[in-house]
Amino acid sequence: QVQLVESGGGLVQAGGSLRLSCAASGGIFSGYTMGWFRQAPGKEREFVAATRWSGGSALYADSVEGRFTLSRDNAKRMVYLQMNSLKPEDTAVYYCAADPTQYFSNSYSSRATIYDYWGQGTQVTVSS
Repeated sequence: QVQLVESGGGLVQAGGSLRLSCAASGGIFSGYTMGWFRQAPGKEREFVAATRWSGGSALYADSVEGRFTLSRDNAKRMVYLQMNSLKPEDTAVYYCAADPTQYFSNSYSSRATIYDYWGQGTQVTVSS
């Protein structure tokens, strides 16, 4: 059973930075896609970024491109989301997710419905 645990959220001023971490355990394989999503109050869950455990370029939502960077440490089974130049509109609960299928593309991997495993989320609040 795959388990995902996020950490690193908090309160930061606009323009600041945070690094979120996702610890994965229990059967994550190289073909998995790891994604980050976020959900603000009253809004739908939205895609932030995704990458494959096996490597390759990451995918980013237009709203975070150039400000957020996704990385991973396969040996530690960790996925990170470095968030720079944070804006108040980045305020949300951030979720780590895992998709066990072998398919990876912008149109596919940005859909929350294809991810089978989710963490509990970590709150990020950006003050203006």
